[in-house]
Amino acid sequence: MGLDLSVFLTYAGMVILIFIFGRLFLWPLKVILKIALNSLIGGAVILLVNAVGTGMGIMIPLNILNAVIVGLLGLPGAIMLILFNM
Repeated sequence: MGLDLSVFLTYAGMVILIFIFGRLFLWPLKVILKIALNSLIGGAVILLVNAVGTGMGIMIPLNILNAVIVGLLGLPGAIMLILFNM
């Protein structure tokens, strides 16, 4: 009887530890996925700015850093990159 209870308690403790570590690692994963999604949106905004602004001489180089900047900062980030490239 004691062996069965100790095995059960060990399994229950491990399940609790898995939930705790899952919670600890889930937050950084959400942040990373949000930054990745915003970077993809930032890349799309850069492509749109390049398509519209080519005739006016406005162009932002499309690379990872610029996409992250526009993704995190939004419109002010795009304006900042345009001003830096002029």
